[in-house]
Amino acid sequence: MSIEARPLTAITRHALELLSKEIGIVDTVRFLNQFSPGYGDYTKERDDLFKDIGIDEIVRDMKKFQGEKLQ
Repeated sequence: MSIEARPLTAITRHALELLSKEIGIVDTVRFLNQFSPGYGDYTKERDDLFKDIGIDEIVRDMKKFQGEKLQ
């Protein structure tokens, strides 16, 4: 028995058709987005964002936010 390998593009197209038929286009897109590598440099952005903020300030802001959310 010999099975011919189909091109990956054909398999992908077929899989997307099946998935969107079964769960809908919106959920198909949501499903596929979880595999997106994203963009940018999170580590650098985080370091830049929090470079002037200490742990005490972060904890204080968290407690303030939690208090506001409970009211």
